[in-house]
Amino acid sequence: MRKVEVVPHNQKWRTAFAVESERVAAEMGENVIAVHHIGSTAIPGIYAKPIIDLLVEVKNIFNVDEQNSSMESIGYEVMGEFGIPGRRYFRKNNQAGFRTHHIHIFEVGSEQVKRHLKFRDYMIAHADDAQKYSELKRKLAKKYPTNIDKYMDGKDQFIREIERKAAQWHKTQKSQLSITQ
Repeated sequence: MRKVEVVPHNQKWRTAFAVESERVAAEMGENVIAVHHIGSTAIPGIYAKPIIDLLVEVKNIFNVDEQNSSMESIGYEVMGEFGIPGRRYFRKNNQAGFRTHHIHIFEVGSEQVKRHLKFRDYMIAHADDAQKYSELKRKLAKKYPTNIDKYMDGKDQFIREIERKAAQWHKTQKSQLSITQ
């Protein structure tokens, strides 16, 4: 049973992402297109579970499977699709057994990539919604300190609403950008 813990934002998360993204890109090789920092640790000023989420875009998702032993050699557990078709998922624990990293790998152009990046970018641009998310996470962690499923379920409706707002905001951003060019 894992403890559900959310902690104040830590500036070191950015550095931890940068270090790990280089290691992962080196192991995955030329298949990697981009590595993005996603999840709550990528959103300044909000509480988060202290786990760095990396979103890796690759040229060919099936080539990722050939890198499983390389990923294991740098401490990752291979999880396959883990409930999301077209994804390859890896997770890493530190020596004390605490989860430190999640890696979500999708083929370039995947709707999942777009969804994650829109959510992150929207939350960074909308501090009021980010703080509401932060407060919800704190409340749920306190209510369900040993039940990650209930914690995740409690965030679901809020996340869906933010994803809807993020998709609309992204369309507005794209249209404003095309007007100014």
